[in-house]
Amino acid sequence: MGERQGLFAVRGLIPAWSTSAAAFGGFSLLLPVVPWAIAEEGGSDTLAGSVTAVFMFTTVLTQLAMPRLLRAFGHRATLVTGCLFLGPPSLLFLASIAPAAVLGTSALRGIGFGMITVASAALVGELAPSRLLGRATGMLGIAIAASQTVGLPAGLAIAERFSTTPVFVLGALVSSAGLFAAIRLPRLSAKQARSGPKVPPLVMLFPLAAVGAGAIAYGGLTSLLSIAVADLPVAAALAVLSASSLVGRYAAGSVADRIGAGKMLPVGLGSAALAMVPFALVADGRGGAALLIGAALCFGLGFGVVQNEALLVAFRRAGAGNAGSASAAWNIGFDAGTGAGSFALGAVAAASGYPTAFAVAAVLVPTLPLLARLAGPSERPRPTA
Repeated sequence: MGERQGLFAVRGLIPAWSTSAAAFGGFSLLLPVVPWAIAEEGGSDTLAGSVTAVFMFTTVLTQLAMPRLLRAFGHRATLVTGCLFLGPPSLLFLASIAPAAVLGTSALRGIGFGMITVASAALVGELAPSRLLGRATGMLGIAIAASQTVGLPAGLAIAERFSTTPVFVLGALVSSAGLFAAIRLPRLSAKQARSGPKVPPLVMLFPLAAVGAGAIAYGGLTSLLSIAVADLPVAAALAVLSASSLVGRYAAGSVADRIGAGKMLPVGLGSAALAMVPFALVADGRGGAALLIGAALCFGLGFGVVQNEALLVAFRRAGAGNAGSASAAWNIGFDAGTGAGSFALGAVAAASGYPTAFAVAAVLVPTLPLLARLAGPSERPRPTA
């Protein structure tokens, strides 16, 4: 059996990928539409911005609790519950977009999203044999990114062409579709389901800092680039960034399955950091569309490598039976880093300009993981399957 057949033949991986794709698809459909609907109804900019902030706040809080929830209830029950929290509450937006209703609904959906993001990645870590783990996590990234690539533009296009009603209904249906995949998940074997010793938080510091540092730059780019270089093809650059991150993520997984996890992480961090330099030059008016697209390609490839390598290192450091702790650390690093990057680099840009903000990101991307590596304890190796 070939490598590709071997990957897709692993029982439970396709339902795990599908559940994640459904969750991110429903999330992406509503992400730009809920703030847009608030603005259309005359709501304040503060309320519109608070919707996503509340969603991500409850997401991160839930992710912190996920290792314990996974040990208590298992992956399948947690994923089913997550789909129920994320999908059906989307219909509540049809009833009201008053501040209390919108924020409450967003908080509920954030809980579901936090459950699914951690449990699906943890399940991939438990199901995939070590020889295929890199590619299995790479395919998880592809499933997530593909659903976002469709969902983000589709939601806003439907809302502008028709109304928000079909978007809210579709978002509920897509997220709830993850239920059909989740109920098809196999029960873990006694060996897979057995929890390992509790993971000290500092053991997860390095992979969390690695993906978090890349996410800080990513959050800054996705939030600020369209403002910093409004006269250049930012939409095309972000599309290139997303596509190249898919290539980087799966390629890193394939390489990791051959030479071991973490070997490509310095390359990914270096590529992402270096890419911020041309972004700073473009923001300073010293480059055009070609430099912008090239920077997006370089950053996307590097950040894709960082995402996959950091997750694999987290699995290895956590050890057998602790994929939930590894997945929680990775997801917290990604989500918190994206939010922090949007906020902190925006503040730097307001004070010193966009070139300075992107230059700061270039320094943070390699520095934060290095400091975490120096400060944290040595890792606990993940036994081979």
